[in-house]
Amino acid sequence: MKPPLRFALAAVVALLLGIVLPGRAEAQEASPEPSTAAALPARQANFAWDKTRLIASFSYRDAIDAPLTQKLSSGLPTIIAMRAYVMRQGEDTPVALAVQSCRVVFDLWEEVYRVTVTSRGGVRDQPVLNVEGVLRQCAEARDLPIADKSYLRAGTPHFLAVRVDINPVSKEMLDQMRTWVSRPTGSTGIGPSDALFGSFVGLFVRSIGSSDRTLRFRTQTVVP
Repeated sequence: MKPPLRFALAAVVALLLGIVLPGRAEAQEASPEPSTAAALPARQANFAWDKTRLIASFSYRDAIDAPLTQKLSSGLPTIIAMRAYVMRQGEDTPVALAVQSCRVVFDLWEEVYRVTVTSRGGVRDQPVLNVEGVLRQCAEARDLPIADKSYLRAGTPHFLAVRVDINPVSKEMLDQMRTWVSRPTGSTGIGPSDALFGSFVGLFVRSIGSSDRTLRFRTQTVVP
């Protein structure tokens, strides 16, 4: 397939998807808004310690629903941005933040997904053959560095409040995520002077509707 025809096909597919995909507002969760991080839907994560650093593995594959899976093959870029805030039980503001973002573009010429993952380990580009590979690279956190033990209060339960945005509107937020992962290793502590800091309501409630789809959940607690 020649490039001009490829772009024309992408435009047609995008037009069709624009017709069949739900609108931005309709794609959001229909459940009542949570008032605290503890009230988010719960899901299991695997926590472990790498010396003094807490690491976590969890899945957010359900952020990519059937219409978005179809859209992945349109040739248009899809951004999957995940933020995992470390919360102390009973408090409203985070103490640390781990992020991971992914850009996916289906190469209509080579018929592979071009995936760019940005995380604490740097920027990684690779071709992926199918949607399963995209989900494995872009909708799972595997041994994600979360926080050094020094940021956590000994004997106090902590948990992750996770927000996943598909195609977030804010370029500023994506730039802030890229800047965040370039901080020195182990420096994930967050405070009022950091751009991605905020209260739970500010981070997880007020800005809902600023992406094609948003998934929010919390994990079980871990006690350092």
